[in-house]
Amino acid sequence: MEAARQAEDAGRHIIHMEVGQPSTGAPQAARQALSDALETDAMGYTVALGLPALRRRIAQHYGDWYNVDLNPERVVITPGSSGAFILSFTALFDSGDRVGIGAPGYPSYRQILHALGMQPVDIETAPENRLQPVAADLRGLDLAGLMVASPANPTGTMLDRTALATLMEAAQAEGASFISDEIYHGLEYEAKAVTALEISDEAYVINSFSKYFSMTGWRVGWMIVPEDHIRTVERIAQNMFICAPHASQVAALAAMECTTELEANLAVYARNRQLMLDGLPRAGFTKIAPPDGAFYVYADVSDLTTDSRALAAEILQQAGVAVTPGLDFDPQRGATTLRFSYARATSDIEEGLRRLEIFMRGRL
Repeated sequence: MEAARQAEDAGRHIIHMEVGQPSTGAPQAARQALSDALETDAMGYTVALGLPALRRRIAQHYGDWYNVDLNPERVVITPGSSGAFILSFTALFDSGDRVGIGAPGYPSYRQILHALGMQPVDIETAPENRLQPVAADLRGLDLAGLMVASPANPTGTMLDRTALATLMEAAQAEGASFISDEIYHGLEYEAKAVTALEISDEAYVINSFSKYFSMTGWRVGWMIVPEDHIRTVERIAQNMFICAPHASQVAALAAMECTTELEANLAVYARNRQLMLDGLPRAGFTKIAPPDGAFYVYADVSDLTTDSRALAAEILQQAGVAVTPGLDFDPQRGATTLRFSYARATSDIEEGLRRLEIFMRGRL
């Protein structure tokens, strides 16, 4: 991103396929709700677990989307999903505990665990398992916990109900707490994502207003915890964060009623996804994970390079397209992978694919 910014400062037109965020802003009604509230509300601290109205609305959301009857008391509003990761790791694990994370996977899991004195354990996932962990991967790892994302970053792959249930049962058999990162729920294209709450009340479930609700910079997310963990999480949240941003919570509550606008955003992603599935192989990126959800395509480029950072720099310099090398997602295999994001406008995706095709023709 920094190299792309520098190129833009020098006057170049860069197509951004490296950024993992929507190009759209918060829904219009969410912005209006906050504008109205600012006229009458001082926006002081909320209670540590978040605005009661927002917690109730999120509980309703689980009934609407998943047919799950959820007690609103179990809903914790957090400063983005990052705040939820910190809270869940702190509530569930002690210093030195081993926590499994899929590789490739979101790099901040690893870094937050390190910062808290815990041991991230990379689980090298297999293409035949859609780059998702499976039960057999847990044997002999001596894990205190397992973090799983579906849809996943960087791959966009999902676990169906059977696969998720089998993995949760295996974690339970190993004595490992289960954390389900569901921040890309709502961004699915051929099948609905399954929430861990459909399978068990014992899992921690993390979600965010950043992706489907298009509110990345507002820094507001949520977490569902078992009923006997509520008070523990409340105490930690109060001491670590006091509360999530009050203004963001007001906007988030209104955003949950903006289905028409949000589904229009999803339609753009769906169009972009198809363009990527057609255009990347045509350009020469043929080994890609099946992107069921989110807005990423993860490509194996081992036939092109053993240095994905250098290849990404070459693509930026010569094609004017910013893509993400896989090194942070997978320390072992990331030198031969790239992530392409299709969260931008369709015109950008079309132009980016055109540039990538020209670049690859000149390179091969």
